[in-house]
Amino acid sequence: MTTSMGASQGGGIIVLADADNFYASCETVFDPFLRGRALVVLSNNDGCVVSRSSAAKKLGIANGTPWFQLRGDAESLGLVARSSNYELYASLSARMMSLLAHHIPEQEVYSIDECFLHSHQDVNGTISSVLAMRHEILRGLGIPVSMGIAPTKTLAKIANHWAKRHPELDGVASLMKQKGKSPPAGTCPVDDLLEATPVGDVWGIGHRLVPHLESQGIRTAKDLRDADPLLIRHRYGTIVQRTVLELRGTPCIEAESDASTGRRTGQILCSQMFSHPLTDLDDINEAVTVYAQRAATRLRRQNSLCSQITVFCRGRARSPDSQSSSLRASRTLREPTDSPLAIAAAARDALRGRLIPGHPAYTRAGVMLTGIIGNTAEEVFDGMAPIDERSLLGGALDRISARFGPDHIGLGRSGIRGHDTSINSHPDWAMRRSMLSPRATTHWNEMLVVHA
Repeated sequence: MTTSMGASQGGGIIVLADADNFYASCETVFDPFLRGRALVVLSNNDGCVVSRSSAAKKLGIANGTPWFQLRGDAESLGLVARSSNYELYASLSARMMSLLAHHIPEQEVYSIDECFLHSHQDVNGTISSVLAMRHEILRGLGIPVSMGIAPTKTLAKIANHWAKRHPELDGVASLMKQKGKSPPAGTCPVDDLLEATPVGDVWGIGHRLVPHLESQGIRTAKDLRDADPLLIRHRYGTIVQRTVLELRGTPCIEAESDASTGRRTGQILCSQMFSHPLTDLDDINEAVTVYAQRAATRLRRQNSLCSQITVFCRGRARSPDSQSSSLRASRTLREPTDSPLAIAAAARDALRGRLIPGHPAYTRAGVMLTGIIGNTAEEVFDGMAPIDERSLLGGALDRISARFGPDHIGLGRSGIRGHDTSINSHPDWAMRRSMLSPRATTHWNEMLVVHA
């Protein structure tokens, strides 16, 4: 194996752009006080740590650490906590992806904080574009982004992780080198990176597979790259064989559906934990109605219809009554629809008779839409098409929500909170976010005001 890979392999160059500590970085954009501080962002209901600033990582705080274990020492450690501000993160993610696409238009959004870019420039041109986009995002959004450059997605992941761990690279690591030319700035020896990467850190290698690979002497990414692909396929399947080929510089991972579109063909699920266990039937019905409306909105956003609605409610995990406090019920619609009225009515009908006074408390509920098809009706003569007033209502709700916000309109009293859209105006069963920062890019009354 060689220690460099030509720019022409695979017909292009893959760039993986991944924001550093994305949730924590977003929190610092509109709050300069947090820059350089030990900051953690918490999961739903302010439960566990899901994102950490660099300063918090230096304190030894791990992702998944429950907040109650940190709360008592937070002041002495200088630790600051924030609730997950999903509206802010989604907004800044969209802006970041747009800036990236200005430089390399062929983009595949993989998650809220990372994307693959397919460059058809040479190595030097690609690195120049990468440096420019990284500077633009840092200057325009205040979010640091690490870049990995390689001939395949798996190698780009490894290069990206290397860039994050080595500040001297200024956020850019490349595994590409042009023949007959000196390596561009940021180029790293492939063998060195693969040998320093544990096999468990390779994209696509699950933790359950690691002991089996290590028992065969495959402990690093370099060991896996140099393994016999046919033998790997026989023992571990085609997915691991594909990883071996990717480590050798042969692209094997096809483009997936863009995560930014949010399109779902199998199911659409809307589910959340409650701020506290619920026993009140009205509260549970209201929550299910809200989730049904949100699911219907996602359905219309991708121009689809559904034919089945499933509702589920769950109690505390590992509790003695968890089995008895869980239920699941489905309803099949007469015809596929995207109407919020029909979907919400079917969801409530599925619960009818199943929720009884005195039942064990529920901690989570959800609505799942299945039987999803495209909204492509057959053409008929003008004036002969049926008018579905319920579908028209869905479109009207979408337009009003887009203009005034999701808390200003809904079915019945579900989700309607008047002009006060602060988190405190939400129903008491809504997800707890007691340390929520301002949603400065999506809520008018939470925008920052600058005084000259």
